[in-house]
Amino acid sequence: MSRSTLIKPPSTLEHHSPIENALQLLPLTDIGPDIFTNARPLWHPPGARGIFGGAAIAQCLSAAQFTIPASDYTVHSMHCYFVLAGNSEIPILYHVERVRDGKSFITRTVQARQRGRCIFTTTISFMRTGSGGSVTVDHARQKPSHEECPPPPDGEIELTGLRDSDTPFESGNTRQPQDKILRQWIRARGKISDCPPNVREDEILRGKRLNQPGDNHQAHLSALAYMSDSYFIGTVARVHNLMRFANKRNIERTLKGFSGSEAEKQEMRTYLERIAKEEAEENDGIKPDDRRIGMMVSLDHSIFFHNPRDFRADEWLLTEMESPWAGDGRGLVVQRIWSKCGTLIATCTQEGCVRLQQEKEIKL
Repeated sequence: MSRSTLIKPPSTLEHHSPIENALQLLPLTDIGPDIFTNARPLWHPPGARGIFGGAAIAQCLSAAQFTIPASDYTVHSMHCYFVLAGNSEIPILYHVERVRDGKSFITRTVQARQRGRCIFTTTISFMRTGSGGSVTVDHARQKPSHEECPPPPDGEIELTGLRDSDTPFESGNTRQPQDKILRQWIRARGKISDCPPNVREDEILRGKRLNQPGDNHQAHLSALAYMSDSYFIGTVARVHNLMRFANKRNIERTLKGFSGSEAEKQEMRTYLERIAKEEAEENDGIKPDDRRIGMMVSLDHSIFFHNPRDFRADEWLLTEMESPWAGDGRGLVVQRIWSKCGTLIATCTQEGCVRLQQEKEIKL
């Protein structure tokens, strides 16, 4: 019988936020050095082919961070490839290779494996703080104004998954798909703790930690990596007004092939209906494209961390997404992420397989 974790999941730590608990890793020192596994079951989005890609991105980053020997090195870039769909019912093993430890840069590769097969791979580079010198070249894309994208409400709002329907979101009203810009505010639920992640409760009581002392910026970076995959490649469909679920028949067609329990099926229906509502609101007054998405999956994902220590993932972050190109069954999306105060935190790119349903060939 398959199970979603290799080791019995540890108790949820009350002082950790939901995203810290969800992304917790456990070292497998009995199997080999620099091997980790997911401590808890991973989220499988309703209707998706496999686990949420952001989980693999974030946990690979966390695994690599554990092998960094000094606390003054911080991730500045990671380049990822989605190889196979991850199965949420099978444990994942994260194998870290220590490629290079330099004076200014450290390089790691991480493979996420299930049943001996690589499902996800990434190369991650870390840079020593201040190694760029006291005099540097500086510039950054400015954050959109409050008029362009109003800030979210100050109070707590009920969040579902990675994004809530009440979270401010807007799309540009230009006519050409390559000129459209989609924006949304995101943040991790709850408050990320000051205690470094992946620490067992008994070790906290004894004052021991598995990773470097200092602040908990690693948890914020992992949370950002996790959220960066939210609605990312879906931007290609949105800029073309391809409404995947606004048509109720598409929802029923998706549910028809669902093999989960009735409770899971109802959860999936609720999830798809929420997406359908958002699509309808985004396309209000716009004639939708009558073509339908046949397949849409991520192929690769890159993150460039510009200011990795100057933000909190549990505070509002503004994301801006645009698609400069699509063709040959693929699409490219660029995403910029700012803190609420306007600091450019990261730039992300993702290419995905975006195939439309084809008309049946007429056989003569």
